[in-house]
This record gives sequence, C-alpha cells and structure tokens, in this order.
Amino acid sequence: MAMAHPLLSVDGLHSYYGRAHILEDVTLSAAEGEVVVLLGRNGAGKTTTLKCLMGLVRPAQGAIRFGDSDITGAPPYVVARAGLAYVPEDRRIFTDLTVMENLEVGRQPARAGMKEWTPERLFALFPNLAEMRHRRGGRMSGGEQQMLTIARSLMGNPSAILLDEPSEGLAPVIVEQMAQTIRDLKADGLTVILSEQNLHFATLVSDRAYIIEKGCIRYSGAMADLAADAGIRNAYLTV
Repeated sequence: MAMAHPLLSVDGLHSYYGRAHILEDVTLSAAEGEVVVLLGRNGAGKTTTLKCLMGLVRPAQGAIRFGDSDITGAPPYVVARAGLAYVPEDRRIFTDLTVMENLEVGRQPARAGMKEWTPERLFALFPNLAEMRHRRGGRMSGGEQQMLTIARSLMGNPSAILLDEPSEGLAPVIVEQMAQTIRDLKADGLTVILSEQNLHFATLVSDRAYIIEKGCIRYSGAMADLAADAGIRNAYLTV
C-alpha cells in the first residue's frame, strides 16, 4: 500500500548493532497527514527503525527519503532541520527547566505553507500544560512529561513526527487524551509515525499498520484490516 509520492519513504533498510543484524530489508512509507503505526513485540526492531529515520542509528544499507531530500545516514540535526521530529520513549525533557523553557528549547522557524506552532497554540492542544507553564519538568507526572515532550517537538514546526511508544506507562485516561492529540495532529495535516505495542491505542489513531518481527516487515496494510484479522494478530503480536 505504498503511495506514489509519500512524504516519508524507507526502502530496503538494514542496520546492525555490532555483528547483530537488527533490521533486515525494512521498507515502509507515510503520506502527508497520515498516521502510520509500526507494531511488534519487544525487541522486534521498532525503536531501531525510528532511530535510523532520525539519524541516531546509521543504516548499513537502504535509502530514506523525506520530502524532496535523501536523509539516509544524515546526522539528527540535519534531519530535524528538514522537518522530521522525534519523541523518544524515555521522553528526555529538561527536568530543571519549566514548561515554557522546555518549549523554547525546541523552537525552530515556521515552515512555508504550514501554520506556526506557538506556546498558546500548544496549550490549546494540551490544556494540562497551560495550567503548569511555570512548573519545572521534574515536578510533572509521566503523562504530563509525555505531553511536554510532544509539545516541545512541535515547537520545531515539523512536517512529520516520530513517536516511540507514546502510550507506554500512561494511565488509561491519559492514553485516551494522547489518542485524541494524535487525531488532532492528523486533522491539522501533520504526518505521524509511531511505534506501539498497544493494539487498542494503535487502532484508535492509525490509518495504516506495519508489523515488524525480528527486524523484518511481516505485514503491511490498513489498520482496519489488521484489527479484523485475528490470525495475523495472533501470529505476530500476542505474547
């Protein structure tokens, strides 16, 4: 189900940690305004895939294109300037800085043809953050820190955002809020690529899904088709 002109395309990606072959011929794509999920068990290669896209892990083989640019093996700052943002699983906010200060760290100029992200616009998206704009990051809950990390990434005015396990460790009510946030971002035209183990969460937000197992893509298709296919889910997603 690859698009003719995707915003992000990955072709034949291979990656190693030492001699361990982590990713093997990974191919995927995402269109503008699409939400695509990479599903798989722990250790399947989801995080490594996102890190390769962001330039944090250098691929040994394959090609990554974002918009009109070849970003294969480019350093993270080049990838970020091209308009791809990354929200890591461990959040990595600045705990000694306030919400407002964390947001300012992520600021980049607006991009042509896109509405600029500002703190006030982000506070409308994340009302919880609006109430704690002067609170230090270290005094926030895990869910609040996750929202702040996404908001800080959006301050870079990206065209697409990578979310690594955005629902992990969050209370159910926060998971529902996070799902609504992703739907709002999609409605705003942002492309979202996320890695997930939570099938329910993925079903709530995703247009298409890829399943990765042992570094190989085993399934690609519409999220609705995957949700209706118990055989595929049992083969690759159940523990």
